[in-house]
Amino acid sequence: MRVLVVTQYFWPENFRINDLAEGLSQRGYEVTVLTGKPNYPSGRFYDGYGFFQNRREFHRGVEVIRAPLIPRGRAGSFRLAMNYFSFALFASLFAVTSCRQKYDIIFVYAPSPITVALPGLVLRWLRGVPVMLWIQDLWPESVSATGAVRSAWLLRLIERTVKFIYRRSDRILVQSEAFRLPIQDLGVSRERITYLPNSAEALYKPVVLPQDAEERALVPPGFRIMYAGNIGAAQSFETILTAAERLKSYPDIHWVVLGDGRAVQWVLAQISARGLSGCVHLLGRYPMEAMPRYFSLADVMLVTLRDEPIFELTIPGRVQSYLACGRPIIAGLNGEGARVVREAGAGLTAAAEDADALADAALMMYKKPKQERDAMGARGREYFLAHFESSMLMDRLERLMYEVAEEKKACVS
Repeated sequence: MRVLVVTQYFWPENFRINDLAEGLSQRGYEVTVLTGKPNYPSGRFYDGYGFFQNRREFHRGVEVIRAPLIPRGRAGSFRLAMNYFSFALFASLFAVTSCRQKYDIIFVYAPSPITVALPGLVLRWLRGVPVMLWIQDLWPESVSATGAVRSAWLLRLIERTVKFIYRRSDRILVQSEAFRLPIQDLGVSRERITYLPNSAEALYKPVVLPQDAEERALVPPGFRIMYAGNIGAAQSFETILTAAERLKSYPDIHWVVLGDGRAVQWVLAQISARGLSGCVHLLGRYPMEAMPRYFSLADVMLVTLRDEPIFELTIPGRVQSYLACGRPIIAGLNGEGARVVREAGAGLTAAAEDADALADAALMMYKKPKQERDAMGARGREYFLAHFESSMLMDRLERLMYEVAEEKKACVS
C-alpha cells in the first residue's frame, strides 16, 4: 500500500507523526511525506534548510517532499497566519506537481493548523484518493482560546473552512473521545469518526542514569518539578510562576523547564521580575532523544493548560510521554487529560489556572515518600502499555487504512 502523509511538521521537528511514518515504512508500506521546511518552535529555518533548499530528501526509508513556507517567527498573529497560509498554498501546488505516485490513502496529521488538510483534499479531488484526517486540536476553538484570533468574522470564516474540510474527509480520527460531539455538531456523521489516541515515541521508557551522566550537572539539586514542552499561551505559565512564588520558602523545590516557544521571553522576564531565578530554571530545548534521560532526574513531571472549555476535551501529548517513562505527574488542567492521570493513579491533579491548587499539589508530592511517588509512576507506565502502546495503535491504524481504502473502491465501482 502506498501512503501519502501530509503534515506541516516533520523530522527534524519533534512531532508524533515522525514515529508513525517511520513505523508504517518498517511495516512494508511505501510512505511519502509532504511537509514544510522545519522551523518549529524557534520560528527560524533549521540549519541547512531555507525557502528554496532541500525540497526532497529521505529519512529512515521515508521519502520527504518539502514545500516552501514562510517561517512562523517569534511573535505576532499575522506572521503565524502567513506560516499556515503559505504551507497550505505551496503544499497544494507540490501535491499536484511533486506527488505523482498512485497513492492508496492520504493520511493527514492535523494539530494546528487545520488548513494542513487542504493539500490532501486537492489530491482527493483530482485523483480520487481517500483522505484520513487525524485531529489533534479542534478549530476554531483552539485559536479562539489562545487569543490567536479574536475577530468574530474571522472565527466564522475559520469555522466554515473547518466544515468544508471535515465534510470532504473520508474518515476523521480523533485523539480524544471528547472530540466526537464538537465534530458531529459541524455536520459529520458519527460513523465517520474513529478514536485513535496518541502514543509516545518508542524511546520514551524508564531510564536509570549513571552517576557521571552529564545531564546531572545541568539540573539543579533538590526536589525537581519538571515541565517539558512548548512554552506558549495555551500552557498557562502564569499559573506555574505564581505557584513557584508561593513555594519560594521551600528552597530545595525547583521548577525545571525543558523547551522553547513564543512565550519564552515573557517567562524569562517574569522570572527576573518576581525574583524566581533561584527556583525556576529554563534549560532550553533539547533533542527528543534526550528527554527520557532528563525525565529520570525529575521527582515529578508537570503538565498545565489554560482554563478554557476546548482544553478540557484534549489529552496533551506530554501526558503519554510522562506515563511511558514511568514518572509521577502533576496535571494542572481540566477534563480528559486530568481524567487520564486520575484513572491511571499516576499522580495528582489541580484545576486549570488555579495556582494555589497547583502549589498545594506540588507540596503534597514534595512531602510524599519517594516510594509512594515511584508507585505512582509505575501505575502510569502500566496504564500507558494498556491504553497507548504504539504497536497496538499501529495495528488499529492499519485496519482503519485498509477499511477506508476498500470503502472508497466500493464507492467507485
